[in-house]
Amino acid sequence: MATCLGDNAGLFGIVDMGSNGIRFSITDTSPPTGRIMPTLYQDRAGISLYDAQFAKSKLDSDGKRERGPIPAEIVEQVVDRLVRFQAVCDDFQVPTENIYVLATEATRTAPNSEAFRARIKERTGWGVTLLSKEDEGRIGALGIASSSRAVAGLAMDLGGGSTQLTWVIAKDGVVTTCPKGSFSFPYGAAALTARLEQARRAGVKAERELKEEMKKNFQDAYQKLEIPQSLLESSRAGGRFDLYLCGGGFRGWGYVLMKQADVSPYPIPIINGFRAKREDFHNTAAVLHEVTDSEKIFGVSKRRASQIPAVAVLINVLMDALPTITHLQFCQGGVREGFLFDKLPQEIRAQDPLLAATLQYAPPSAEKIKQLLLSALPEHASPLEASYPPSSLSPHFVAALANILYAHSRVPRESRTAAALHSSTTGLWASTNCLSHAERAMMALVLIERWTGDLAPAEESYMHQLRCCISAQEAWWCQYLGRVAALIGEVYPAGRVAKEHWRIQFSTKWDQIIKKKERRDLLRLKVQWNTDMAATSGTTGDWLQDRAQKIEKAGKKKSWIREYGVRLEVTIG
Repeated sequence: MATCLGDNAGLFGIVDMGSNGIRFSITDTSPPTGRIMPTLYQDRAGISLYDAQFAKSKLDSDGKRERGPIPAEIVEQVVDRLVRFQAVCDDFQVPTENIYVLATEATRTAPNSEAFRARIKERTGWGVTLLSKEDEGRIGALGIASSSRAVAGLAMDLGGGSTQLTWVIAKDGVVTTCPKGSFSFPYGAAALTARLEQARRAGVKAERELKEEMKKNFQDAYQKLEIPQSLLESSRAGGRFDLYLCGGGFRGWGYVLMKQADVSPYPIPIINGFRAKREDFHNTAAVLHEVTDSEKIFGVSKRRASQIPAVAVLINVLMDALPTITHLQFCQGGVREGFLFDKLPQEIRAQDPLLAATLQYAPPSAEKIKQLLLSALPEHASPLEASYPPSSLSPHFVAALANILYAHSRVPRESRTAAALHSSTTGLWASTNCLSHAERAMMALVLIERWTGDLAPAEESYMHQLRCCISAQEAWWCQYLGRVAALIGEVYPAGRVAKEHWRIQFSTKWDQIIKKKERRDLLRLKVQWNTDMAATSGTTGDWLQDRAQKIEKAGKKKSWIREYGVRLEVTIG
């Protein structure tokens, strides 16, 4: 068995024994990427401990199926997979003290839970951490907090046997949840499927009573959650009120919504960070129709598809019980992520995930390159048309861009643009599980402009799909900033900016021009070129003029995106 070995102290092996399946993972929490908790290994055993307890059980006098013990053969299957994972942990040299077996609803409520856990201990030497309902909800909320830079709203975790509801606010590494913990209900995807089948056999009245019971329980919990006024006041003022969703049942629903998205085919095959409006999320008829008509939906197994009707009932009840919800965000974070996030120091949790993900690729002068990029963005809105860079092009985003600006330097020239285009979804940092879909799309769209090269027709189509995932304003400013980044990359090919011998500087100024007898905004970008440095290094400014012209072309109407753009004038001085 592995022991704690220096650099391996940040490795953690986690077994998440859920109701629908058992997940195995090895995660590295070491600097500098500890905040994003990169997964080095993952596997899943499709063993449903919930189904196993009902497969051979009998019906009681009320027609309900009695819960039975986990069958001996299933116990041995689980133990065999744990022994196999033990060997994997040895291969990765995971410290023994960093291996945890976490068990939730199905193990907690099994009639032979104690014997099951004793058998695991006998074969592996591992004790099982049995999470209470309250712990399960708290750790689920932490998992949701780990999935984004900042979180503020209600949070739900839909497992196989139960679902938990709480609220969570995560900011600057501090995670706050309901003081009473989470409220747990026996409405997991598998459990609710069974109860619905039973109610439908009993008739319409029984099904109606089940839904009324669910609605009352959710409403009671909502009243008892002690939701902070900051969240409630935002919704009352007509602002957004988010519901963050994790757990397999909700993820399956999210993948169906991806398939139904206006952008088709949807270009980002990652559930974490996918957002939906209330009306789309609540359109259960459309989701059920999609599942019925489609033989295969990406991300939705046959088992998940069979549970979609029960999830639809849950969502209908939930939306009736929680009328203030305006937007929903799907999160990959669950028990594993929450358990590990809880162990990270606050200063690590406070890090921006995008920065943490790109830090390992940072050039020598990342901070100076960041300042150059920021200096090419106007600080204020234009006076006439109120054009301005979107808030999503934040200093954090630009800092991450500076970090990754040179990451594809070693890729063959003809492949760089395509590699950059896919870097956030299937490339360099696709595995970073804490980013929004907007961040993924924006970074890719900046990077394809940063590298010169043509895109194949299929890649062109993919680029347009990514553009449709964000606003026209965001897409155009990404195009502009990417072309500025291309110029910076030419001037500083190694990403190294000398302390005193600068080569280039930017400044911006809003102005107006007369276009078709109307006064229009014009953004003037001045590129200040150090001619002394050019003479010393033996370079000329011809290529610089070409780069400046390409930036300026982004302001031509034919380069605008969905009728949005900013007129540009680029001068070199």
